Amino acid sequence: MRTRAWTFIIAAALATGALTAYAAAIVGEPAPAFTATDDRGVTHSLADYAGKFVVLEWHNNGCPYVKKYYDSGHMQQLQKEWTAKGVVWLTVISSAPGKQGYVTPEESQAYMKEKGGAPTAVLLDPKGDLGHLYEAKTSPQMFIIDPKGVLIYNGAIDDKPTADLADIAGATNYVSQALTEAMAGKPVTTPTSRPYGCSVKYADGGR
Repeated sequence: MRTRAWTFIIAAALATGALTAYAAAIVGEPAPAFTATDDRGVTHSLADYAGKFVVLEWHNNGCPYVKKYYDSGHMQQLQKEWTAKGVVWLTVISSAPGKQGYVTPEESQAYMKEKGGAPTAVLLDPKGDLGHLYEAKTSPQMFIIDPKGVLIYNGAIDDKPTADLADIAGATNYVSQALTEAMAGKPVTTPTSRPYGCSVKYADGGR
């Protein structure tokens, strides 16, 4: 009954264009439904990926905490590892025009090609609609949605909140840990953590 109520509230909010507090991303509840366009002009909806694990990765190419993972190649390794196992990996860029990390579709494609990025898609969110819907606070911030559409993780990528590449090797990667456990039918040991990184560069006056 609770799930049906949440589904109705989220659908109503999206239909009217009003994102209420009830549509927030809450671990253990249905993930907020969304539709967004990627850097190649393709539209993606969460409903398209029903029955699959979905990772949302908030990104800002000017952020040193993001560079920690991309310059080391580790984020790309994670993308390749988990998409090979059937996970849908959506990199989200919510930087507004004129803000750090904002990219045009062409710039996004060139950047990912240069870095060897391998997400399923890069969603461009310059108005911040998707970012505000999930209340994304930092880049990187990670969310995981299970095949039933339930949010099972929200937080940092790992337990080393630094911009030092050397810290990756000794870190517990919360995303890999959560996916490994969930795919094995086990409870997620760490379903939430404090996200770290650069603040998401929403438009001035954005909600």
